[in-house]
Amino acid sequence: MSARLVDPCGIEHEIPWLEAAGERRLEKCLTVRQFPVLKGRRVSPGWWWSATNRRLVHYGFKAMRTQVMMLDRDPQVVALACRPVELLWRGRGGRTVSHAPHLMARLADGSGLLVDCASRFGAGRRLVRRAAHVEGAAAAAGWRYRLVGPPPLVVEANVRWLAGYRHPRCAQGLLAEVAECFRVPTALVEGVRLLGDPIAVWPSVFHALWAGVLSVPLERPLHARAVAVACAAEAGR
Repeated sequence: MSARLVDPCGIEHEIPWLEAAGERRLEKCLTVRQFPVLKGRRVSPGWWWSATNRRLVHYGFKAMRTQVMMLDRDPQVVALACRPVELLWRGRGGRTVSHAPHLMARLADGSGLLVDCASRFGAGRRLVRRAAHVEGAAAAAGWRYRLVGPPPLVVEANVRWLAGYRHPRCAQGLLAEVAECFRVPTALVEGVRLLGDPIAVWPSVFHALWAGVLSVPLERPLHARAVAVACAAEAGR
């Protein structure tokens, strides 16, 4: 199996996949295949400001934007990229088959994660067939692969709200105070009142929830009386 990529200087390369996975910083490569703008699609290709990368990350459609958001909050992810590599292999009859996974993430242990994003209606047959080849290629390189659908609606809505406070400026230098205030399980609104002026403090608390400094059940709607607690180790993203 080979890999096609476009380096940061815009030069295209085709090299063995294991070399690309082991020796190239794919998260720094340019998007190898652009997403078209399709008539009737509610979300067109766009850009997400990543708290992980501290820069914009491209996405192609709604389900992909959601997965960029979820990966951006994952403490194991240290870098994100949109379609930085295209895998090529021989299919039936010897013809070349190619597939560019939607997303790539660099993990804290140095390995990589390839992700394809399915809609709420599921993945198409072609994507499912190609996913098996990509999963095998990822495993051979010591990487992981996921073909994922959208998260539960409540989880997605909660994370989307917290993502509005993902920028480091929202922390306002208060993360240590926030963690101390919630060292025991406390309702969000009560902790905010202890910290000071609610209008000034809420952004710091929401950023702490985004960054993993505080933990709160995201499977239920997020509200002022939800109980949060400081995590054992602050993520500080």
